[in-house]
Amino acid sequence: MTTVEGRTLKNALEVSVDRVSVRVSPHNYFTVLLMGSFLSAFFFYLENDLAGVVLFVFSWVLVPFLALRDRIVFDGRRLRRTGFVPRVWAALNRSRNTLKYRDIEQVETHATRALRRGGAVYYRYRTVVKGRGLEIAVSSGGDGYRKLLSKLLPLLNEDILDHRSVELRDHLRDPKELTSLAEEFKIPSSEVLEDTLKAVRTRHSSREVSVQRTASAGDVSQLSALANGLRLSGNFLQALEAFRRGLAQRPSDARLLFDFGRCLYTFASVRRDPRLERRALAALRRSESKAGDDGELLVRVGEWYFQIGEIERAAIVLKRASSHLGESFRSARGMAELALREGKLAHVVHHFAAANRVTESAALKRWSKNETDYFASLSNDDEYLETEIARVRLLEKILAGRRSALRIAMLGFPAILYGVIAEEDLIANIGWAISMVALVVWSGLAIGVGMLSRRIPYRMFSEETK
Repeated sequence: MTTVEGRTLKNALEVSVDRVSVRVSPHNYFTVLLMGSFLSAFFFYLENDLAGVVLFVFSWVLVPFLALRDRIVFDGRRLRRTGFVPRVWAALNRSRNTLKYRDIEQVETHATRALRRGGAVYYRYRTVVKGRGLEIAVSSGGDGYRKLLSKLLPLLNEDILDHRSVELRDHLRDPKELTSLAEEFKIPSSEVLEDTLKAVRTRHSSREVSVQRTASAGDVSQLSALANGLRLSGNFLQALEAFRRGLAQRPSDARLLFDFGRCLYTFASVRRDPRLERRALAALRRSESKAGDDGELLVRVGEWYFQIGEIERAAIVLKRASSHLGESFRSARGMAELALREGKLAHVVHHFAAANRVTESAALKRWSKNETDYFASLSNDDEYLETEIARVRLLEKILAGRRSALRIAMLGFPAILYGVIAEEDLIANIGWAISMVALVVWSGLAIGVGMLSRRIPYRMFSEETK
């Protein structure tokens, strides 16, 4: 084997080792399956057996096959969709189907509360990767999601990640590993803590503090990592207990207080407990006061304040971060979001321009320039501003209309079942008519959502208005 052949084989092996894939969220495929099944039943009701069989086979054979084959793959250099449907769609509209990690401009993660069991809350995460006009969404639900994020996110500039994506990069861990560490630190189970934990406090008795402070600094770091991992996994009671033990040793640790405050605030929202929420805000304020000149932590605190709706406090903290850290991309972007919330478009343009100026990432420069140009166009052209406002309002109405259409379609199902079982053709026909019309409207509104979700390019608008 020659040297060139050896290198080729070595590179191929490295790619195969680094290759990580995760199945695409089956939401869209599941929607097609249900729609196809409904239409199949409708054709069987009309005694058109051939059309009914074709739709049934399409829905229950072809659609699941396509869903199972549709995966998102990261080979260490680029993300790509492997499914037949996205490949065909990309070929038809001449769009991208792959995204190099160097071209990623934004990563946003959204958390949805999926299930609550005892003292634990199970979350489903959905991470959206954006760049070059392409969006690739990855949903949690298995080891593939964690492995893909652990490979991809460390490669990206931290300013590309939103605050929750940063947390997943730093603290997302295998549940088995978290359970093992919790047992190692003798953290009681959520069921035990549910019965014994009456209130969560940041102050402890002198006897407990003196005992806990004999541990090493490494133990505090491990406790912090364990607590954050448990927080992301939804085991809030165990996470709070781990934070409590860490704060017993370092009661003035600003970062530990910040993580504790976020955990307690989320736990308070789950329990709908205003008293715990006030304690969480107090912990955040204490973290803010102990941060000193730690500009990065202040930016994180400001971003969290913005997320929970503490707008005035977020503005104060972000301004303080800028004074201590100087201009940074995250602080400038945070100030731009605050200005946008207040409707100050000129300030939004100024802050995005500042973000563009301070970043060295080519992807972030491209993204911040696009944002600067877009909001500058809104600020300078009142007609364009009115058009975009109308687009957003229409989009909100269409989204509300989709929900209403789906509810109406569901109302027709009982009538269909009753009419078929009781052999009441009139009632069945009314049910079929209601559901069919509602689903047709729902499908049309879904197309409208796709068309209105994207901003109107100012160049296209200016050419049309000439």
